Amino acid sequence: MKKNRNVGIIGVGQSVYSSHREDVNQPEMIHEAVVEALESAGITLDDVDCIVHGNMELFEMVHQPDLWHVLGTGAYGKECLRVTTGGTTGATLVCAADHLVASGLHDVVLVIGFEKLQEGHTTGGITNMADPLWGRQLQTGALTGMTAAQMIDEFGEERAKKVAMKYRIIMDKHAMKNEKAHRRLGLEFDQADDLAVNSPALVGELRMIHMCSQSDGACAMVFASEEKARQLCDQPAWIKDHITAHREEMFCLFGDAPVLPTQRYAAKKLFERCGIQNPREEIDLFEMYDPSSWWGPDWLREFLLLEDDEHLKMIENDEITIDGAFPINPSGGVIASNPIGATAMVRVAEAALQIMGKAGGHQVPKTVNQALASGFGGTMWTVLTLLTRQVPW
Repeated sequence: MKKNRNVGIIGVGQSVYSSHREDVNQPEMIHEAVVEALESAGITLDDVDCIVHGNMELFEMVHQPDLWHVLGTGAYGKECLRVTTGGTTGATLVCAADHLVASGLHDVVLVIGFEKLQEGHTTGGITNMADPLWGRQLQTGALTGMTAAQMIDEFGEERAKKVAMKYRIIMDKHAMKNEKAHRRLGLEFDQADDLAVNSPALVGELRMIHMCSQSDGACAMVFASEEKARQLCDQPAWIKDHITAHREEMFCLFGDAPVLPTQRYAAKKLFERCGIQNPREEIDLFEMYDPSSWWGPDWLREFLLLEDDEHLKMIENDEITIDGAFPINPSGGVIASNPIGATAMVRVAEAALQIMGKAGGHQVPKTVNQALASGFGGTMWTVLTLLTRQVPW
């Protein structure tokens, strides 16, 4: 899997994430992230060869938004690509930028993911994308109680609920350290029982407190060839590898056939080709796309190739906290901020900031040599990216 040339992330910019960014229009909000990313990389738009832009177009219901957004992206007169792959859009943007630079086509690429969900109808977009009869189980997007039911069935109601709520509170404690996060609630562990009872129910055991919200926000990143990255950045975050795994959902009257989750499939394949034998020891942190605090623990098992209840013990033993043995989402994760077209990209951006030592108040206390970031979307699609402190090849 050796690439034509190494690619480094040399700049990251993010807007403030909020439920309603009514103070700015879409190009202005994007411009916040672009300016910060360029300043972070120490370059100007004149140094950028190509701009890659992405969002969930049907959520704002604006066709070809990249044309309007030139006012905020600075893409006028430059090569520009627009990418949309559902919830994985942000991670696919990263893959596209990596390929554009690694191929030698461009030396410096600016990537922008955004969503301004208050200006559209997210639920309307999701519920109208599939056949109302055959695809009805797909029409909820991330809003599903199936994982909660499965965890309760496997580990018992009391333990499963406690783990899900502890995971949620840990994520909020991380978000409180991130000044740009949307949901910063100041939760405490002694509130767990009250939250489990009083938070509004959504589906089954999935409650409002467990679930990610929808956010307005933008993320921008600068990717550069190894030569340029070494010139411009003291410590780039190098892209070692990434993998995309799709699985179209199939349903029948007699229940679903056993399938290998795309999370485990992608992780197993990525680790094998990168020589990672013990991910918990060889990877320093994980920015996971966790749409709810039920899916977060469940997917932890798949991504780290764990068995039995090892993933629950990691949460119960505080291993996933910002100063724990294996930090998960020091930024607060998707439950804290969810600008859908950028969400998966924010995972990579935050992992890069940790390697670069520029995560600010939510910087983990240890040196980050390898970081993992995941994206989720579509019909259980996974994009997994591995970043390193050292040049990969």
